[in-house]
Amino acid sequence: MVDSVGNELNDGDSVSLIKDLTVKGAGQTLKRGTVIKSIRLTGDDQEIDCRHPTIKGLVLRAEFVRKV
Repeated sequence: MVDSVGNELNDGDSVSLIKDLTVKGAGQTLKRGTVIKSIRLTGDDQEIDCRHPTIKGLVLRAEFVRKV
């Protein structure tokens, strides 16, 4: 799996958001530049499972993140 600029992503990597994302069901927006630590890859090649202190069960698309 690769991020928005083509860097290879692995379990445990940290990523940064490249645009503001509205989180459905949580009623909040994650701002561009937010760093998400310890990602986990899923069976889908474009979805990343991750944790954020205020949002549990967060799944992001690889096209919206950049490896830190």
